[in-house]
Amino acid sequence: MNPIDYEKEMKTFQWDVPETYDIASVVDSHARDRPSHPALLYEDEEGKTRVLTYQDLKVQSSKFANMLTSLGVGKGNPVLIMLPRIPETYIAQLATIKVGGIITPAVEMLRSRNVVYRSNNCQAKAIITNESGLEMVDEVRSELHSVTSYILVNGEKEGWISYEQEMKKASSEFKTHPKRSDDVFYISYTSGTTGLPKGVVHQNSWMYAFKKINVPYWYGAQEDDVIWATTSPGWAKWFWTHLGVTMNVGATDLLYDGRFNPERYFRLLENHKVTICCLTPTELRIMIKVPHVAQYDLSNIRSFVSAGEPLNREVIDFFREKFNITIREGYGQTETVCLVCNYLGITVKPGSMGFPMPGQDVRILNDKGEEAKPGEVGEVTTEFGLPSLFKEYYKMPEKMKEVVKDGRYHTGDLCRMDEEGYYWFEGRADDVILSAGYRIGPFEVEDALLTHPAVQECAAVGSPHPDRGEIVKAFVVLNRGWDPSEALKAELQNHTKQVTAPYKYPREIEFVESLPKTMSGKIKRAELKRMEYERKRIQE
Repeated sequence: MNPIDYEKEMKTFQWDVPETYDIASVVDSHARDRPSHPALLYEDEEGKTRVLTYQDLKVQSSKFANMLTSLGVGKGNPVLIMLPRIPETYIAQLATIKVGGIITPAVEMLRSRNVVYRSNNCQAKAIITNESGLEMVDEVRSELHSVTSYILVNGEKEGWISYEQEMKKASSEFKTHPKRSDDVFYISYTSGTTGLPKGVVHQNSWMYAFKKINVPYWYGAQEDDVIWATTSPGWAKWFWTHLGVTMNVGATDLLYDGRFNPERYFRLLENHKVTICCLTPTELRIMIKVPHVAQYDLSNIRSFVSAGEPLNREVIDFFREKFNITIREGYGQTETVCLVCNYLGITVKPGSMGFPMPGQDVRILNDKGEEAKPGEVGEVTTEFGLPSLFKEYYKMPEKMKEVVKDGRYHTGDLCRMDEEGYYWFEGRADDVILSAGYRIGPFEVEDALLTHPAVQECAAVGSPHPDRGEIVKAFVVLNRGWDPSEALKAELQNHTKQVTAPYKYPREIEFVESLPKTMSGKIKRAELKRMEYERKRIQE
């Protein structure tokens, strides 16, 4: 891969979004040009495998598009797709695009009330699921006001349309019409710390933006790559990698449907000769604990990226030392493409998000709305209205007013830029700890703690204090072989002082068995902070 000429790209980049574009048509074009090229390499937990070519994807998605059409699903109709990491997920998503519908992804871990809210809010026309969501949907059928078709994959049940049976009857020829780049193709529900989930609305141009941004600058993807990302189809990151990168370039997508197992993950990387992978920091932190990693051959990997939350230095150093692999972090949100990343060929500073992407006018603004100086913490913002950004929060104009100000989208994420232009994540605006006049980002504290061999996971939050306003408190999950003690607390506190600025050390440490997390695996700092405030209020 050739390194990126960053300064040149920042100056010369131009958006050239075509009037018509959709990712399903792109997949069909790959089927025309390279019909036998593998699109999907599927493996499940039992070791069963399947291979689908681009011709297979075209044919199967066309058949399903005919099936959806026969059920009255067409332009502008949302389709709630609640499926795991299986080939049928691609087929359902591509077919929905072909008929002009709107993909509404949902993770299998949703509860019935979540299904009701999402379905009724977007007025879903159909629900597609398998046994993982069957009972949940059946529980609330009477509350789903707009759904007219219930489609069951890999099974049969009364009241459900059998995917397999209907696909046998469906024609493999489907006449699709060009989709405008500004047509809505996706509504994904994302939860904040408070309030109802927000429906993030994206247009077809979002997928084109991945081709322009993520493909060349971050992944460096090419058509002969084997790409593996471990995200669930219910999350935006699925669309970042699986559709936005792999399907855009016509590469091969590795799809593993199974529980996380660090040894299994190493074997998958080796056995499938993965060339590009995107794993989460949580997965990576556990993988580096695997003994005898030298037995695994990762020599095919030429691009290794990570996103979702900041990655601590220990992980980056481990992969450099053991495999000569540099993990390159990227930053973005459900509402965006990658906004900041460690470009190909960049000198990676462990813990840094890298540099802003071209074409998005990323800026850090301070509390006064001015561009932050180097070293000053501020909020990440970008120009609103670009093809790389979401269109709106569905039916939530008041939320849009909160995040779009003076023509700029405010992410709610805080970071700082150093003298060389590297961006450093500091946490969510509502995660920042205000202690004795200091603004302390939780990640720096957590990153320091994670370099101690006793610490498996941790979370730093603000805990109320009568004199300091807040103090830093750390919730710590210990590695095997370490026992909680006052002596260990003191050791961790001193360790943090040595690794980062002394004023950032956790004045309180609580050892816990586990940390509360979202369904995507992110630590719920807000929940821990709320618990701390409630505890100390009771004590007073």
